Amino acid sequence: MRFTALLSVAVPAVAELLRPNGISLSLNGTNYFLSSSIQETLPTNLIPSTIATNSLAFVPVTIVGNNAAQDDLPKLFSSWAQKDDVWQPAFSELVVLLKSPGCKSTTTNFIAGIRSVVSCWGKAPEIPSGPYFLDPYRGSLHQVYRLYDDFSGSFLESILQSPDGTFQTLPAHAPGSSSLTIGVPSRLYFTRTKDKPLAGVRVGVKDLYDLKGVKSSRGNRAWYNLYPAANKTAPAIQNLIDAGAVIVGTQKLSQFANGENPTADWVSYLAPFNPRGDGYQGPSSSSSGAGASIASYPWLDLAVGSDTGGSIRGPAGVSGVFGNRPTHGLVSLDHVMPLSPKMDTAGFLTRDPEIWGAAQAAMYKENYTTFSEKKTQYPRTIYTAGFPGNDTTQGAILHQFANDLADLLATNITEYDISQHWASTGPKSVRDTPLTEFLNLTYAALITKEQIALVKEPFFRDYAAAHDGRLPYVDPAPSVRWAWGESQPDSILDDAIRNKTVFMNWFNQKVLPKDKDPHRCSSSILLHSESTGSFGRRDVYRDPPTVPFGWTLSRISIFSEAPDSVYPIGEVPYSSDITNHEESLPVTVDIMVAKGCDGLIPRLAQELVGQGILKIPKTGGSILGGEVLF
Repeated sequence: MRFTALLSVAVPAVAELLRPNGISLSLNGTNYFLSSSIQETLPTNLIPSTIATNSLAFVPVTIVGNNAAQDDLPKLFSSWAQKDDVWQPAFSELVVLLKSPGCKSTTTNFIAGIRSVVSCWGKAPEIPSGPYFLDPYRGSLHQVYRLYDDFSGSFLESILQSPDGTFQTLPAHAPGSSSLTIGVPSRLYFTRTKDKPLAGVRVGVKDLYDLKGVKSSRGNRAWYNLYPAANKTAPAIQNLIDAGAVIVGTQKLSQFANGENPTADWVSYLAPFNPRGDGYQGPSSSSSGAGASIASYPWLDLAVGSDTGGSIRGPAGVSGVFGNRPTHGLVSLDHVMPLSPKMDTAGFLTRDPEIWGAAQAAMYKENYTTFSEKKTQYPRTIYTAGFPGNDTTQGAILHQFANDLADLLATNITEYDISQHWASTGPKSVRDTPLTEFLNLTYAALITKEQIALVKEPFFRDYAAAHDGRLPYVDPAPSVRWAWGESQPDSILDDAIRNKTVFMNWFNQKVLPKDKDPHRCSSSILLHSESTGSFGRRDVYRDPPTVPFGWTLSRISIFSEAPDSVYPIGEVPYSSDITNHEESLPVTVDIMVAKGCDGLIPRLAQELVGQGILKIPKTGGSILGGEVLF
């Protein structure tokens, strides 16, 4: 009696602790994860008698909705095999048609070599079409995630997005070499609409945006272990989720979004692997995981990065994908770790300019000037700045792109020297001071002074309180920068803000002003390039990190707050001393338009793709495709 009483108490307690969180299995050599949540329950009369209902095995099932006709299934399945990487013919062994006119339960062959049992569910609820696994004992249908190996080391956390807006860690692992496993849902479950323009778009998120229920590292192991999971999702990411996007994981960044080189600088975590060329080029930073993943994985559509000093444009350049630093202030950066609020922006990396435009419209909402439904008139002037000579391979690619763009827009190209323009038209009180001197300390002062106050000081204080006064480990790059910032007077921040404002007002009035015609928006386009296929091995021990002083063309957008985006336009060969073969690295161009005219850039990219001037970059060792080398 005593044992029975104890057991009756213990069983509910154990049941409370044992909560199923999904199951991993393999079908024809492809690894899948079954969500623990039940999509729907299949009536017992629809489960064929050949399936044992007392079995613990799961059965692959295809659900076909939208009143599809039975005769159309061979064509439908053929299209599914092309558009979806989760569904496979083995799921057609049991096909359940929902509300299909004239449906007859039968056994037939839709696909050669596979005998399909067809069941008709006339009064079915709304269930997304696609692959499922059936628990025949309970009749429960479970959505399917295909499991992929994160071989480029781009992700920090693999997550599942719940319908209630929270996230959980993916409790599954596929074979891989010291790497995470990422789960992606079937594309067939989603239909893009005006209200859900990103339905089913798979997204990786830089690990400085909060996701409800997910712990963050900010690129630092001590941070990850010190702080609890976030209690709210960052508004910038929530905007994407509301538009139908599916978050599949958080992605690596250089520590606290400071610039770092692989090998010695990345200490807390290993830098992601850039797949281009010989596979051992640096991924740039700080949105390193974002760039490497978009260049590596055809199953990933979009990556959310941040750009303060080039953290999207750098990785996009060396990865050969599209990327944008938007007009400053287009979306709230609440629940996002800051580097410098005066310069921080949220943007994207992707291979597809159509998704690029839709994602920007979804994230930036009413602050975004979209041209998707307007007759677009492009700027009448094209400036080029800092292009290599036309006698170099890189220069020839860049100049050819500029000429093709000018032909498309029926305009001319003007070589532009911003230093000379500043000297002749800058504010009289400062025009005699070269930009290299006037803005030399501006970026360094802003990122150090602001991040020390907003990140370092509370982090060190919280860590000390939790660890008996100890200090946390911080990578060399942020350590050097913070030390310099702490050595400077507070007045340096005021000087930096003032100089940035002076430059911003001049640039937006004299160089890239808005056009009076709202259909054109920007008076001019400015082209420059920061990534010209240069060789940058990840295994080189470089000089220790330093404070980022100085002035380059990439900082125009940082200080002016105007958008600056990256287009992949070609690649150049180089002789790899790793593979002892000729490999290829991307060449990209940066394109700037007036502040607030962001929508022009993806729209123009779409037209350039349509004209054959730009090509959609592929994943792999080259922007044309090819194997990834290890």
